[in-house]
Amino acid sequence: MNDLPGIAGKSGRFLHWNRRLAHWARWLHTYLSMLSFAILLFFAVTGLTLNHADWFTSGKQRTVRFHGNVDPSWLHASEAPKGVDVARIAAYLRGTHAIHAGLSDSQVDDEQCELSFKGPGYEADAVVDRDSGKYDLTVNRFGLISVLNDLHKGRDTGANWSVLIDAAAIFMTLVALTGLTLIFYLTKRRISGLVAIAAGILLCYIIYAVWVP
Repeated sequence: MNDLPGIAGKSGRFLHWNRRLAHWARWLHTYLSMLSFAILLFFAVTGLTLNHADWFTSGKQRTVRFHGNVDPSWLHASEAPKGVDVARIAAYLRGTHAIHAGLSDSQVDDEQCELSFKGPGYEADAVVDRDSGKYDLTVNRFGLISVLNDLHKGRDTGANWSVLIDAAAIFMTLVALTGLTLIFYLTKRRISGLVAIAAGILLCYIIYAVWVP
């Protein structure tokens, strides 16, 4: 009989922390879902546009070409790697032609210099003659759907957008885990909920095993 108070105390503490866990799981699930609503909606919609790009016609490519000259001394700069001041040329092209993408690649040889700028749904390629300083610039814009699809994939989007993708993945994981936690507190729906989860996992595996080459 002397052990009963200890047992009751342990049971009471267990119930207390059980309720606290349910409270925090519910709170996190609700507010994380609200906080990440826009991100979840964005990746859900762009998952569809990415998987069915042929359904949308706004992704048609538009090409514009420009011609001009840069200072020839930038192409024979002894202090620059390979004698070409790529940074100054890139800055000039960005400012002159409103290129809004970052420099993704550059190639230099004895006759010319090539610069490539890439961003979501956007690319600009310049070829600069090292003797005369003349350049040809081709700018391709692939439309809104291509922009959204590249944002979904994180292609040519920079470090800041990569952080957002990581945050979205963390939010989605927490929303899923807190939702899974809550199902254990819904006594009447616990079994059916767990069965539904198992069925969803099994369905995904069957589709992968049977229909994915």
